Amino acid sequence: MKILVLNGPNLNLLGVREPAIYGSRSYSDLVSFVRGVAANLGVEVDVRQSNHEGELVTWIQQSRGEFDAIVLNAAAYTHTSVAILDALKAVGARTVEVHLSDPMTREGFRHVSFVSMAAEATFKGRGFDSYADAIRYLAGKGNN
Repeated sequence: MKILVLNGPNLNLLGVREPAIYGSRSYSDLVSFVRGVAANLGVEVDVRQSNHEGELVTWIQQSRGEFDAIVLNAAAYTHTSVAILDALKAVGARTVEVHLSDPMTREGFRHVSFVSMAAEATFKGRGFDSYADAIRYLAGKGNN
């Protein structure tokens, strides 16, 4: 199984940006964590991050035929991007939404997720473990 793991805006600032919410580990720590989880499950991952909505849309479009599934933390674009939703729907890939924090416990504007309209599952509020849950889920290994 080959999974595209996409991360949206400001995730490159993990460890610096609001550590009380997002933790003290860095983005490179997240990438290493995701690769380790995938390797333990025999899953291939390609982990990418962009602060640009259009680049995320392009990567989603290019995933067709190359990846079996997408794990997506669209970050702020989760709540604003119809373009990302449309790309996910157009590609039709299995998609799992992830969040380090739980958006439902935060500001009201974070309670709407366009990504969830195309995702088959959402894992949230468990920090890096949200990604592990998503990869396990896609690999058919449960979600814990």
